[in-house]
Amino acid sequence: MNNGPRRGRRTGSPDTRTQILEVARRRFFSEGYQNVTLRSIAAEAAVDAALISYFFGSKKGLFGAVLSLSANPADFFAQALEGDLATLPQRVLHSVDLVWADPEAGSRLRAIVSGAADDMAMAALVKEALEREMVDRLAARLGGRDAHRRAGAFCTQVTGLVMTRFVFRVEPIASMRPDALVRLFTPPLRAVLLEPGRRRPGGDTSAPGRKRS
Repeated sequence: MNNGPRRGRRTGSPDTRTQILEVARRRFFSEGYQNVTLRSIAAEAAVDAALISYFFGSKKGLFGAVLSLSANPADFFAQALEGDLATLPQRVLHSVDLVWADPEAGSRLRAIVSGAADDMAMAALVKEALEREMVDRLAARLGGRDAHRRAGAFCTQVTGLVMTRFVFRVEPIASMRPDALVRLFTPPLRAVLLEPGRRRPGGDTSAPGRKRS
């Protein structure tokens, strides 16, 4: 009788999901976000890569599950990027407020921020995920001159808002109504999205309030 380990790909089950998460957690923290692939995790967990997609949807989803996120900001950001660039700030601001104001998701995200402040490995992993899933994706969506600089400035403003409103709870920002927040922060966020000499996303180079000749 053969008492050795079973060979072949595992079928989906709660235990399989847990095994995938254990492998992914170790690999993300030891190798970083960018270097880890779903195929390599599947190979080590002895499952088909399609099963990871079934459980977690994507690499972003798997990363969110590793961090125990009930709502993954990277997923919301990816959804926001699908629309018109002219209204991207509004969509991102609404998503930020939706995710961080949620009692469960917001609590976990604040714990991750606190953990990253004390844990260099956690900080490096979160930093890399933000760069790959937010800054790089936004830069690719923007295109043109200084796309990465503009994308970085955009994400910096959003991150600063998150820290002010949801982590340190600085007033009056902490208690501001979501619609007021959108009105206040949309103009500066839109400004950093634009190439020098451009006034509106989409190619309109006319200055606001000035008639074209």
